[in-house]
Amino acid sequence: MTTGYSYNPEPGTAAPNGQRRDDESIGALIGEVAGDISKLFRQEVALAKAELKDSAVKAGKAGGMLAGAGFAGYMVAVLLSLALVFALGAVMPLGWAAVLVAIIWAVVGGVLYAIGRNRMKDIDPVPRQTVETLREDAQWAREQTR
Repeated sequence: MTTGYSYNPEPGTAAPNGQRRDDESIGALIGEVAGDISKLFRQEVALAKAELKDSAVKAGKAGGMLAGAGFAGYMVAVLLSLALVFALGAVMPLGWAAVLVAIIWAVVGGVLYAIGRNRMKDIDPVPRQTVETLREDAQWAREQTR
């Protein structure tokens, strides 16, 4: 029984039995593989973007919570300082109690500054290992082109 319908697939498509047409050129097959690889690469990039976006959203929320915790810690320090001022105010004038608490905070700040400055001097801004690796790669490339 004929239906008048003739199946004539485009080059690069599968025939009804699942086999490729015999008259396809190698160039068409390579083009199809290249297209598939390109599509796969685009899908991988899209997946990476989605994962990075998800991670950025989570990091933003966590950063907001850490900022809130930092502010809460600051408020605790302020209120405890005021409580110390008033506690010392029971044994001395409030003005001198406030000066004493301010001196305590100045000492704490000075110690933290000195420690931070010393640690900052130990930081090397140049990525030495990466620079060395790049030199080795450049040397290897020069040797390959000789």
